[in-house]
Amino acid sequence: MRIDIWSDVVCAWCYIGKRRLEAALDQFEHADAVELHWHSFQLDPALPPGRRELVSEVTAKKTGAGPEQVRAMLRQISELAEAEGLEYDLDRAMSVNTLDAHRVNHLAAEHGLGGRMHERLLAAQLAEGEAVDDADTLVRLGGEVGLPEAEVRRVLLGDAYAAEVAADIREARRLGVSGVPFYVFDRTYGVSGAQPVGVFLEALRTAYADSAVPDR
Repeated sequence: MRIDIWSDVVCAWCYIGKRRLEAALDQFEHADAVELHWHSFQLDPALPPGRRELVSEVTAKKTGAGPEQVRAMLRQISELAEAEGLEYDLDRAMSVNTLDAHRVNHLAAEHGLGGRMHERLLAAQLAEGEAVDDADTLVRLGGEVGLPEAEVRRVLLGDAYAAEVAADIREARRLGVSGVPFYVFDRTYGVSGAQPVGVFLEALRTAYADSAVPDR
């Protein structure tokens, strides 16, 4: 059984959703039969490459909220993340164009490291204040999960995997996905958002049960 996951590496809810899905898999009786496939999504594709803004400033612009309200919103998300064992540092997190990060993730997937790379990028963005649009940073992060650093740099110097990122985003639009995280269980059941563990567990069991029913 496969789970297709659309996610952006700057998405605070995506990391929370990842942990909740993992917790559901820990309880799922057939977890060893599940394959995760990560797909690219850009929350702000129009953001020019090279522009970096603090998440707190972007949040204020989008919501019209004042500094205290923004801090409260980010604190609430951080507390939800902490409940899943994550330590966010959203005061340092920057909003950036994520195309290059997704291209590196596609490279990692070809090496069988897609899940590890996506995890590393989420942590770098949301917990460590890294600039995940910076080429040297991406090369280093790729090396940390086992990618050849020279290969990562070659990818970043050209446009490799840009078509694959675009294809992921087109597929998301075809499915009606307007935000992430978004999950498709066994190409049949869609789940939107960082749902509670119980919702993921129910989707896993339903999809598995249906896949075991012989065609008639």
